[in-house]
Amino acid sequence: MAATGTVLVVDDDPAICVVVGEALRRQGHKVKTAGSIRERAALMDSFTPDVLITDVMLPDGDGLEGVADIIAARPALSVIILSAQNTLNTAIRATEKGAFEYLPKPFDLNELTRAVSDAMGTRLAANGEVEEGALPHDGLPLVGRSPAMQEVYRTIARVLSNDLSILVLGESGTGKELVAEAIHSLGQRRTKPFVAINMAAIPRELIEAELFGYEKGAFTGAHARTAGKFEQAQGGTLFLDEIGDMPMEAQTRLLRVLQSGEVTTVGGSKPVRVNVRIIAATNKHLPQLIEENRFRQDLYYRLNVVPIALPALRERREDVILLARHFLERAAQEGLPRKTLADDATQLLMVYHWPGNVRELQNMMQRLAVLSRENVITGEILRNMLPMDAVPADYAAPADQLAHAVRDWAKRQLGIGIGQPNRNLHDDLLAVIEPILLQEVLATVDGNQIRAAGLLGINRNTLRKKLTDYGLDPLQLRLTD
Repeated sequence: MAATGTVLVVDDDPAICVVVGEALRRQGHKVKTAGSIRERAALMDSFTPDVLITDVMLPDGDGLEGVADIIAARPALSVIILSAQNTLNTAIRATEKGAFEYLPKPFDLNELTRAVSDAMGTRLAANGEVEEGALPHDGLPLVGRSPAMQEVYRTIARVLSNDLSILVLGESGTGKELVAEAIHSLGQRRTKPFVAINMAAIPRELIEAELFGYEKGAFTGAHARTAGKFEQAQGGTLFLDEIGDMPMEAQTRLLRVLQSGEVTTVGGSKPVRVNVRIIAATNKHLPQLIEENRFRQDLYYRLNVVPIALPALRERREDVILLARHFLERAAQEGLPRKTLADDATQLLMVYHWPGNVRELQNMMQRLAVLSRENVITGEILRNMLPMDAVPADYAAPADQLAHAVRDWAKRQLGIGIGQPNRNLHDDLLAVIEPILLQEVLATVDGNQIRAAGLLGINRNTLRKKLTDYGLDPLQLRLTD
């Protein structure tokens, strides 16, 4: 039987408190709720929870502030952080504060209840060893708030306090080196070197010399002893990019170094002790290379201790506009003209499939910042920059599609009723469009008329009248499971 205990849920959304509270009570937990930092503090004076679930953005401040102090005062307490600020920064901060788990909003209720069960079962207490302000929070290299990136952020947060080998997987241009840089700059080795080497960019015969160094006279042109990448990264992080392109003979020597912690230079005989964290990356499917005898299975297991799979940009379309604006802003900070995106341009960016991933998007935004004479980048400008046939010739943004539909409707009505001077086309059009809009909005907010009125920009009495006029029952417009 799963362990049960006491839980304090802190969120300023009463609906979340009710739903989470009921789900946990059904599991046998005793639950109390609070809506602010002040209420949280008052409750914890008289209530000793085993698990604290807290939102970050609360009415009276940052819910993460004070968490480290709470954990320090109550080492047996596990803290689960919820946040709609779905950034790498938030995941890192949650980990720094000693959180047991971090879940981005909207969260999966089953995942949250499982996290509470895990916390109850293990009674693990995060130690909060990272001091306040010890890690940088600004200028983090990774941008994106999509669910796919949340998994990446959570994994990064979990590997910062250890030196486990990491294998970053993903298509070309997804930002694998940025992940390696983030892990290094936020981790325990951040004051030591970060050294990167691209296996695909080095001639096969020079890879071992680049990695392990060489002695004077080891080969033609070796005029002096030269340290390899392992020695250069001493105490820090060595990033082995495109590891799938590494020759088999070099793989054998790399495996030996990883097993022994010592490197021997090309032409040398005395081993040198090295202490580096290994982060490797590839856009290839290594298990297939293993089957083809092109990659060592034992090396694969050495490198793939913690895999981090980066999604392709087409798999995280929610981030496309955020990234595009980020790159335009960066271009402006570098002295290029400041540009903004028109609505039809953002629609085109969302439709395009981005075979070159984030790198292609970055290059395109930089190109637009340099070449576009207009301050506002329109869909027409962007279409001229995209490859031929990248977007269907008959593509129209949703707003354009609606405009075309209204225009066609108006033409048909005018053609039918040109001889009927008493027709009210305005009301006729509203009678077609408005009920659909009301139904969709009410279904989205689960029949809540106050929220629906807010989204529509009208008051509640006006909404009620419109529902009556159109014969719509809000109770029948609620979302069903």
